[in-house]
Order: sequence, then C-alpha cells, then structure tokens
Amino acid sequence: MNANAEQGRTNKKYVVELRNVSKSFGSNRVIDTLNLSIPEGDMVTLLGPSGCGKTTVLRLVAGLEKPTDGQVFIDSEDVTHRSIQQRDICMVFQSYALFPHMSLGENIGYGLKMLGRPKDEIRQRVAEALQRVDLDGFADRFVDQISGGQQQRVALARALILQPKVLLFDEPLSNLDANLRRSMREKIRELQQQFNITSLYVTHDQSEAFAVSDTVLVMNKGKIMQIGTPQQLYRHPTSRFMANFMGDANIFSARILEHSVEIFGYSLVKPVGFASGKQHCTVGVRPEAITLNTQGDTAQQCTIEKVAYMGPQYEVLVVWHGQQLLLQVNATQLQPAPGDQFYLEIHPFGMFELPDC
Repeated sequence: MNANAEQGRTNKKYVVELRNVSKSFGSNRVIDTLNLSIPEGDMVTLLGPSGCGKTTVLRLVAGLEKPTDGQVFIDSEDVTHRSIQQRDICMVFQSYALFPHMSLGENIGYGLKMLGRPKDEIRQRVAEALQRVDLDGFADRFVDQISGGQQQRVALARALILQPKVLLFDEPLSNLDANLRRSMREKIRELQQQFNITSLYVTHDQSEAFAVSDTVLVMNKGKIMQIGTPQQLYRHPTSRFMANFMGDANIFSARILEHSVEIFGYSLVKPVGFASGKQHCTVGVRPEAITLNTQGDTAQQCTIEKVAYMGPQYEVLVVWHGQQLLLQVNATQLQPAPGDQFYLEIHPFGMFELPDC
C-alpha cells in the first residue's frame, strides 16, 4: 500500500520516503515491502499492536537500523546507508535520555555546542526554547529537581532547538500519567505546528494518535493496514481488523434494501453511499451509536447482561437476538442494571460497511 495515494497530497513536497522497504532479523520478516511518504510539515503517527513493526520503521528512518531491502529518502536524498548523524533528524525518546550531570540549559544547548555555535547564541536560543515549553527560568535546574512531565518538555526543547528536517517521537508519553499525557500531547502538537517540522510519531495509544496527528498509519504484522485521518479510520475502517483495532465494534450480518438496512428484522435508514448493489453485507456499529429506550417494537428488544460504571458513562453489554452487543450509556440519563429489558436504537451515522464481507 502506498501512502501517497492514500493521503492524496500530490501537490506537497515529501520530506520522508520509504520505498519498498523490508526488514528481517534472521528468518523473521518484521517489515514487508513498505511504502510511506510524509509531506512537509505533517505529523504522521504509526499506530498498531505490540510487535507490528512500528518502532522498527522509526528506527529505519532514524538510521538506527538498515533495511534488508528498499531505500530511505530524507528531503529527496537517499540516506539508506547514512548514519543518524548524517540525516538531519532529532528524536524524542520515551526515557527522555537527559544528562543528569548537566543543568537543563546545558542539556537543551548540548546539540548547538557540538555544532560549535557561539555561547551567546546558545544562551539566547536555550532561553527561547525553555519559554516555548513553559519552563522559563529553569535553565539552572537539574534533572532530579523537576517532574517527569517537565523532563519530557526539556527533551522536546532539546530536539526543537536544532530545527531538524525531521522530528521522530518514540512513544514519548508512555511514562506519564493520564493528565500529563493529555497536556503534553497538546504541547507537542502545538509546537510541531508552530515550527512546521515534518514528524513521525510512534504510539500504541489510539487517543494519543488521534490527538496529535494529521495522518494515522495503522500497522499489523509488518504491513500497512490503512492510512487516513483519525476520523476516516474510525468511521470508515476497511477490514474487520481495523474495525476492532480503532475502537470497539459490533459486527452484524445485514440485509440491504433500497432505502434501508435491516438487522434481525429491525429496519433503519441506509447511510448515504452504503452497500450499493448488494442484498446482504456485513456491517459494523460503534457502541456510542446505539441508545437504549423504554419503548420500541419486538425487533428492538434487548436484555442487559453486564454493566460497568466508567464515571461519565456506563459500558453496557446487552443480548439482542442471541448476540452480545457493547454500548455506551450516558450515566446522567440512564442507570441500567443486569436483567433489565430495553429497546435499542441504532443511529446510522455510527454504522459502516465492511468491504471484506
């Protein structure tokens, strides 16, 4: 699968390109003939289950691994056999990788020092970088005097100060708690857009990928499964794997009529452009697209099997015509309990057709 066609951005310059890249470790082929193009200034996220090959792709772009086959290009130059120092890239690590014996200012300015920049320039650019990451005045502190979230911001400032052609993120937020992850992903996205740096981001966290990305690339077993915007991937998955990986999905066999879709005798309006020319198909419905009512007809009747309280909502498992369904119920509107009977309603906006049916 070629990312160029998927992204549909032929008018843009591609800063990172992987052409027919494969990578094997012994007999284990972890990347299989992968093609990827990242437009200038875009944030592309690699998302997938553990062992899918996403970190290997990042390491191939960085020069930490060499492809078994294929080529890697950065800014139209073949860098396949160049070292990480020859690629004009910076990397933000999960572990921060800060020098504990240096002050924060020295950590951030280290790259400029290695490039031989004047001390006054380094001092000024370090101060600007600290201000950008909301750590103004922290230049003289040390790593053991700041929190994990602040350490990650220092690591981000250290990368941004060099203004590289490509910025790589290797699961940078996985060591932070939920609240810090939310604020840091907002800061990362804000700075990436301000600097207009072409970026490749690796994560296993779907919400994180959705929050920071222009484009998300989902991988499985070394292959690209689907590429698109977060909304495209969630609303229009192209396979059962994608339907379940991008969130929970209830899968049904459906009968397709001229203006409606029928599931277990329950008829609902057919979404625009849905199942053209077919009489039967497999469809998916997201949990949030199913609501419970106290009235309805027999075809809609269901029984509550399990309820899990999640704060603002309940996750509810119901049995409908012998099939288990997962749905979400607003906790302020309904308090279901196991054994209760309701009538479900499926909203067409949350329904999608699975083309592999």
